Amino acid sequence: MKVKICGITDSITAQAAVKAGADAIGFVFAESSRRVTPEQAGAIAAILPGHVQKVGVFVNETIEQIERIANTAKLDLIQLHGDESPEFCKAISLPVVKAISISTSEDMKELVRYETEYVLLDSPKGKYRGGNGTKFNWELAAEASKSETKVILAGGLNANNVAEAIGKVDPYMVDVSSGVETDGKKDISKINRFIAIAKQAGEE
Repeated sequence: MKVKICGITDSITAQAAVKAGADAIGFVFAESSRRVTPEQAGAIAAILPGHVQKVGVFVNETIEQIERIANTAKLDLIQLHGDESPEFCKAISLPVVKAISISTSEDMKELVRYETEYVLLDSPKGKYRGGNGTKFNWELAAEASKSETKVILAGGLNANNVAEAIGKVDPYMVDVSSGVETDGKKDISKINRFIAIAKQAGEE
């Protein structure tokens, strides 16, 4: 099971996550308490191993700005959490993760509109687009994992429920941010525990 730790803001936490087995690191460039500058992300990305994917999270940004930030921050993937159209996603030069907020089964129909390399299934929108720490009905997501698109599961995951989520959905990757934090800051012990449990659950 692949694991993405999102909302990374410093190199010490990034390196600890990679040491624990993280396959991807997420940098937030949208409005968020975890927002970083392209330069900060680039400095962190530069010290990470090549096999770890560097993912940039954007909300309703212009293609020009996304491409500029991606270059500065040394990104491998672009994660779009806004109202971006399928055409918009296709216009980006890097592989795209399109985030879809799931409230009802009707929302799952959005998946067929997007021909992106990945789709990220997330809980309904809160104060921010993503990173709100609430989960949704995983039964709805199970169907998506049977599609050819690689499914990333997010929304309210933590060490106590990630094994159950993996068992129900069988995603390509799980994505966590607030679920590995204490008082709004990344907690390395929680990151270690989350990754260990997710990896084990993926093997069962």
